[in-house]
Amino acid sequence: GWPAAWQWVAGCWLLLVLVLVLLVSPRGCRARRGLRGLLMAHSQRLLFRIGYSLYTRTWLGYLFYRQQLRRARNRYPKGHSKTQPRLFNGVKVLPIPVLSDNYSYLIIDTQAQLAVAVDPSDPRAVQASIEKEGVTLVAILCTHKHWDHSGGNRDLSRRHRDCRVYGSPQDGIPYLTHPLCHQDVVSVGRLQIRALATPGHTQGHLVYLLDGEPYKGPSCLFSGDLLFLSGCGRTFEGNAETMLSSLDTVLGLGDDTLLWPGHEYAEENLGFAGVVEPENLARERKMQWVQRQRLERKGTCPSTLGEERSYNPFLRTHCLALQEALGPGPGPTGDDDYSRAQLLEELRRLKDMHKSK
Repeated sequence: GWPAAWQWVAGCWLLLVLVLVLLVSPRGCRARRGLRGLLMAHSQRLLFRIGYSLYTRTWLGYLFYRQQLRRARNRYPKGHSKTQPRLFNGVKVLPIPVLSDNYSYLIIDTQAQLAVAVDPSDPRAVQASIEKEGVTLVAILCTHKHWDHSGGNRDLSRRHRDCRVYGSPQDGIPYLTHPLCHQDVVSVGRLQIRALATPGHTQGHLVYLLDGEPYKGPSCLFSGDLLFLSGCGRTFEGNAETMLSSLDTVLGLGDDTLLWPGHEYAEENLGFAGVVEPENLARERKMQWVQRQRLERKGTCPSTLGEERSYNPFLRTHCLALQEALGPGPGPTGDDDYSRAQLLEELRRLKDMHKSK
């Protein structure tokens, strides 16, 4: 959760005290240099939390989302990537490229001509797909509250009067009508979709698992911002242990489960995985395929969870090879082994450094 009001006040007072110390200390003083570093680090954390709170809790977040939407529509009038639907015995999964790198999805029962939308951030693009497919939208599954995943809830639910909006009641999802808890099942025609609680990115983050048994095909995981091809989401509203537990929920699913992520981050993520495990041949093969896809602006989803186990470092925190690749543990002597949660934190730190270069 978020800090209480008194913690915000205490943080602001601490910043004020640090500023005063900097002002009265001699310019070359070691304490001044140390306090400057502490001030910058604390300021960055505080400013991020203030900015994140404004994005998720006020109308400023919605205005930012609308700006993203306008820019993406101008830059990518046909979507940021070329995608291909998957058809399994009367069930169709259609990826819809939206914003600058997001994916929304339509899950369609082709016999009943009923559709479920996952994270419809651009209502215009999703509505165009609904009309092209000639289906009726009856449900929206929202993985979490961030506007780049929930921004289309209002327009689509108003346009389709019988459409239900599903998501976690803990997440403040806009226009939510049907709250879901862990292991709840949404049924639409032949579609059986189970909600799995995966907090960490946000407190109420859910992923959705389409059961493959009714149509004799592979199960499909719509992972939002929990899991990407060779990556995982940032921990905005939890800690490493929370995120690790959520990733373990996904690790318990079958190898043939198809992964449909919320963003097109494949090339960047595999590049980082190559820094961590440069001799991982599975990663190298996948990277070659992804680079060919991206040269033609083709999408890279889905992968399978079996593939992800072989090259995604955030799913390999139990692997000795990954711990050895990261070198000495976090203890003062370097002799301690990483816990899995510490390994996850170290991977995130290294990923942020890699991205900033």
